[in-house]
Amino acid sequence: QVHLVESGGGSVQSGGSLRLSCSASGYSYSGKWMGWFRQSPQKPLEGVAAIKLGGNDTYYPDSVKGRFTISEDNAKNAVYLQMNNLNPEDTAMYYCAAGFSGPYMEARFFTPTFFNTWGQGTQVTVSS
Repeated sequence: QVHLVESGGGSVQSGGSLRLSCSASGYSYSGKWMGWFRQSPQKPLEGVAAIKLGGNDTYYPDSVKGRFTISEDNAKNAVYLQMNNLNPEDTAMYYCAAGFSGPYMEARFFTPTFFNTWGQGTQVTVSS
C-alpha cells in the first residue's frame, strides 16, 4: 500500500521559515514527479513546487518563486519544501502528492488531476 506522510508544519510569524518533509512508502517514485500543493479555506488546491525524483528538475509557480525551494532524497523516496519569507497568505494546509510521469512540468500539468497519490496534509499558519 502506498503512503505519503508529511511533517514539519506549524505556526510561524511573518518573515519566518519552515521546512516540510514528505516520505513515501510502498512505491518508488524515482523518475516521477512529486509535488506540494496547498489549500486555504474557500480556495482551490494550488500547486507550489514540484520535483522529478532523480532528475533534478523542479518547477515553481510565480507566486512562490524565490521563496520556496523543493529538494529530494531519491534514495529515501522523500521530498522537502523549504519555505522562506513566509507571509499570512501562505497559511494553508500543505499536501504532498506524487505520480505525474511526464518528462517535464508546466502549469497545465501541475494540477491535482495529474497526481494520483496524496498525503494527509500538514498545517502551516503564518501570523502577521
